[in-house]
Amino acid sequence: MTLLILFYILFPALVLYLAYKYPVVNKIGPVIVCYIVGIVLGNIGVMPKNVLEVQDQLALIAVSLALPLMLFSMNVRKWARLAGKTLAAMGFAILAIAIVTFVAYLFLRAYRPDAWKIAGMAIGVYTGGTPNLAAIKEALGVDSNTFIILHTYDTLFSLFYVIFVMSVAQRFFLLFLPPFKKSQAGPSDNDDQPVEGIQAYKGLVERQNLPGLGMAFAASALITAIGYGVSRVLPDSSAESAGILTITTLGILGSLWPRLNRTRYTFQLGMYIILVFSLVVGSMAKVQNVTTIHPALMLFILVSIYATMFLQALFCWLAKIDADTFIITSVSAIMSPPFVPVVAGSLKNEEIILSGLTTGLIGYALGNYLGVGLAMLYHAIGG
Repeated sequence: MTLLILFYILFPALVLYLAYKYPVVNKIGPVIVCYIVGIVLGNIGVMPKNVLEVQDQLALIAVSLALPLMLFSMNVRKWARLAGKTLAAMGFAILAIAIVTFVAYLFLRAYRPDAWKIAGMAIGVYTGGTPNLAAIKEALGVDSNTFIILHTYDTLFSLFYVIFVMSVAQRFFLLFLPPFKKSQAGPSDNDDQPVEGIQAYKGLVERQNLPGLGMAFAASALITAIGYGVSRVLPDSSAESAGILTITTLGILGSLWPRLNRTRYTFQLGMYIILVFSLVVGSMAKVQNVTTIHPALMLFILVSIYATMFLQALFCWLAKIDADTFIITSVSAIMSPPFVPVVAGSLKNEEIILSGLTTGLIGYALGNYLGVGLAMLYHAIGG
């Protein structure tokens, strides 16, 4: 069992090295590679007996440690400085996913008793990103097979979404949304923003960064312990949700401490731990369940992505928000911050990069609250 745990912890380092060395691995994505390797590992008959409990605990610990590390790097004070229309566009993205997932949930519940949990994960991932998806999985007690299936469909349909926004989306939405004006640009300072690019992970092994990262990891471990303590004093029905939300809140508060906030590469360290989570969860999935087509889940994810985009566009049309601001906030919500610079480049508009990154980071911070809170609200309404 010890060797398996060491494999879980160390193998993502090999994946990052291969992604750095070989562009094809980087294009596939370290997260997807870890899922695939995990699925193979869990289905070739080499796993120890009674491993499931260890996997469950390791997955929960990984998410709990990763969240604060990723949140430490955010500059919460800058949020208030966003251009009003940018902030409104992000609000419309959140409103759109809430409306779409609730309507989709009402249909899905006829096929899945856990429809409210699936809706919660969709809200989390389409306001934040994969870390939110992972956290809400743990908070709501979603089984690993369902998680892998949802992530698979999300990856597939998100690919077509990215192709659309990088090709014809701007011309299409300019048919009814106003063009971008330079006076509408968000904050113009050039502070570094955390991204998930493969080059950034090199900083994790540079000697001068290790003391700061060690301090940040210790702070994350302390926050995780506090979250665990909170979960232990509450009823089982709300324990994991309260623990994850406590950890999220303390992570945001930690970002207000300048020493933590200025520590470099905490975001990348958090993402590394998410790779560990991906490897663990992948090894918990069974191939026969993952490869089976699930029409209801497939349709749910398809609707969640594209109906959300077009409903947000409708809101932006009513508010007279320009096409570029709409597109970049849609991308930051549905795809997460790393895609913002790429899409901004395809739109030939570098001024929207910082606004897109910042709204994406807001999504990372709010995703857990929205996903867990609205999932429980849907469950209370729909039964």
